[in-house]
Amino acid sequence: MDSSVILAVLTGILACGYFADGVELTFELPDNAKECFYQEIDKNVTATLEFQVVTGGQYDVDVTLEAPNKEILYKQMKSQYDSHTFTAKMTGVYVVCFSNEFSTFVHKLVYMDFQVGEEAPLPGIGDHVTVMTQMESSAQEIHKSLNSVVDYQTHHRLREAQGRKRAEDLNERVMKYSLIETVAILLVGIGQVLILKNFFSEKRPQLNSM
Repeated sequence: MDSSVILAVLTGILACGYFADGVELTFELPDNAKECFYQEIDKNVTATLEFQVVTGGQYDVDVTLEAPNKEILYKQMKSQYDSHTFTAKMTGVYVVCFSNEFSTFVHKLVYMDFQVGEEAPLPGIGDHVTVMTQMESSAQEIHKSLNSVVDYQTHHRLREAQGRKRAEDLNERVMKYSLIETVAILLVGIGQVLILKNFFSEKRPQLNSM
């Protein structure tokens, strides 16, 4: 399964989930390329950046997170996956960039989850002046558990796609080496036969000229 099919599958998976404010997507990062994403965040709002390289090369990218005042809040070089949580010190547009500029011919498939703020409560929860009923509390807990299940399923599918891609790459390498080894054995065998045939061939005696 090539990267375009994997990208389509993961995009469909992410489109089915329910998330807080922010962005969650899987994108292709070409070789010698840099992709940046912009997210407006209010002051004192907590946000979480999570990423993972699904396929490509050594499964690593350079990642930077920049505040509106150009301050670097987070930076990782040649990282495969990581998570970073921070609280915005000012209101403005925050920029997260993924760089594959160190790679000359290998493109990457990258998953990013940039969640901003707390998830909105269920409709009707907190509307009452009195304490929530037991049923409302149970509904809230079930909702949180379902969101956790969605997150676990997403990460499981990412790991499965990554493992499948590695297995396909390994299988392709083994196939190439097997073909090269087969050709080498055939050439060595033919060479040995020709050499042995030359050893046992009868040589005609040469007549001395008078």
